[in-house]
Amino acid sequence: MESLFVKSLRVAGAVSAYWVVSISMVFLNKYLLSSDDLKLDAPLFVTWYQAVVSVTLCAFLGLLSKAAPNVFSFPEFKIDMKVSREVLPLSLIFVGMITFNNLCLKYVGVAFYFMGRSLTTVFNVVLTYFFLKQSTSPQALVCCGVIVGGFFFGVDQEGAVGSLSILGVFFGMSASFCVALYSIYTKKVLPAVDNNVWRLALYNNFNAAIIFVPLMIVTWEVGTIWSFPLLTSTYFWTVMTMSGVCGFAIAYVTGLQIQVTSPLTHNISGTAKAAFQTVLATVYYSEVKPFLWWLSNFIVLFGSAAYTQVKRQEMRKKHEEALKEASLREQNGEKPMEA
Repeated sequence: MESLFVKSLRVAGAVSAYWVVSISMVFLNKYLLSSDDLKLDAPLFVTWYQAVVSVTLCAFLGLLSKAAPNVFSFPEFKIDMKVSREVLPLSLIFVGMITFNNLCLKYVGVAFYFMGRSLTTVFNVVLTYFFLKQSTSPQALVCCGVIVGGFFFGVDQEGAVGSLSILGVFFGMSASFCVALYSIYTKKVLPAVDNNVWRLALYNNFNAAIIFVPLMIVTWEVGTIWSFPLLTSTYFWTVMTMSGVCGFAIAYVTGLQIQVTSPLTHNISGTAKAAFQTVLATVYYSEVKPFLWWLSNFIVLFGSAAYTQVKRQEMRKKHEEALKEASLREQNGEKPMEA
């Protein structure tokens, strides 16, 4: 019973940490990107600073691990330019992913943010087919159809309440596309960083911090920041740093949640978090949404949950078939097939 209790506490702690960090990051970014208090029209600068904070935290944690290796473990802070060049193609996708994500959040409300980013699963199916030549079952395709239908229904309802941003929807779709593309290319790049996700995060953010500089110059965000009245405000930099820390921490709490539960539970938790975040945003910003608006969100949530369940059943079936084949080979005195 004690072991079960401890395990339950560990799972509850991991899920709670994921929810708190993820929701905090969304609300902090929304405040930075489109708050009437700040009036900061510099989304690239905000994203650049978050990348700088992530690199700084990697350096700090690397030094801490080196000073107390028996207490704390983290990859050594070391930048190899050869590895940086190998990771660069993925970093370009990473830059697009976090940039479009923040631009989407700038132009849409937090309540609609989940809907604007809801096509990631659909893009993942499409890109998996074109890049990896892997087909998708009819049941999973039906679920994708439900998601797409719910997405367009949600866009229509957002327009009906008068708060639709076409730019926000475009940036949300672009972010979803980059997220799906990033997940596919990550497997190809991981060997370059010894299959260490923290080293990959370091190089991605290091490259991103460099890539954003010319982008900020071309879009004249440098001039916007230079004339920003709160540039010397301690409060402003505190909120900026908190957002950067959340951006760095989300990778850890995501991995932790998967580790203590499972990828399926992580997907379910993410879907439930999105639903709670939507409700929380409508309450926090005192927004009143009609029934059909809520129905569109439910359709997308239902499609996403159904897709997860279908993929879970397919994975279980493949696993059982593999075990059965291995058992038959063992009975026939054959060597098991290598993975």
